[in-house]
Amino acid sequence: MATPPNRRLGFNRKAQYRAFTGYVLAILGGFIGLFLLVISFIDPTGFAALRGAASEATAPVSGGLAGARAGASSGWDEVSAYFAAASKNADLERTIERQEAQIVEANALRQENIKLKRLLGLVEQEADTTITISRLINSTATSTSRIATIYAGSRQGVEAGQPVRSPKGLVGRVLTTTPNTAKILLLTDPRNRVPVKRTEDGIVGFTEGLGDGRIAIKLVEMGVNPFEPGDIMVTSGNGGLYRPNIPVAVVVESTADGAIANLLSSPAATDYVTVQPRFIPIDDPSDNSDDESDDSTGDGAAQTDPGR
Repeated sequence: MATPPNRRLGFNRKAQYRAFTGYVLAILGGFIGLFLLVISFIDPTGFAALRGAASEATAPVSGGLAGARAGASSGWDEVSAYFAAASKNADLERTIERQEAQIVEANALRQENIKLKRLLGLVEQEADTTITISRLINSTATSTSRIATIYAGSRQGVEAGQPVRSPKGLVGRVLTTTPNTAKILLLTDPRNRVPVKRTEDGIVGFTEGLGDGRIAIKLVEMGVNPFEPGDIMVTSGNGGLYRPNIPVAVVVESTADGAIANLLSSPAATDYVTVQPRFIPIDDPSDNSDDESDDSTGDGAAQTDPGR
């Protein structure tokens, strides 16, 4: 017998159920988003707590995805390196030849620096320079606020204000923490400012994030701009917080009041980072201040956070 023309097939009914379910989920998601927006205006503290809880809940999944992404990237790099091994070896040999003279000069300067420190009686602060090593599980890519998340928090000894770096250079500083995660204010964020110096002659300045993956180098003392493309900038240690001589960036363009630079350690290409304790500069031994009681109780209380 032929099927009546107005009879609905089971397949069409299932399609209607799926469409109805999709509409219900979309409406529910809209209400949840509106609710969270209202909470963020009415109770910012409560909204921050909800956001911290969400970060805690999604940290294991984000860490797993980051590991899988890093594994896939590593596999592709190995395949590419296999086919480009010959050309890379030739480039490395030429690079080594060019840098032999620089290595000899650097060793000579290092030995001279050691002798000068001994003559001046300087004592460097020797302390454990590692709080924890953690995976960087995500970072913002489109917002002008440059924030990253690491899979380590207050339970691992991480605190707000601690510097964060990778093997290639400085990444940023700890902004907030939860028990097992921490938010990192990256160097490219406009709110983050770091005292730096040029490795060639020690000319000082400070960085200012541009929000687009680059940073600006600003001069402390205005005058003739000395920066040129190729200059290497490292932390100066001024004001505390960041240890001196951590690689930061390389200058790519001179400006009227400084330069534009690219980071040596890009967060997008960084898998693991090291959280370090805050750096407290040693007082100048030539300072004959009579107010010894203040020095004994202050313990660096007057140090300012250069990132603020």
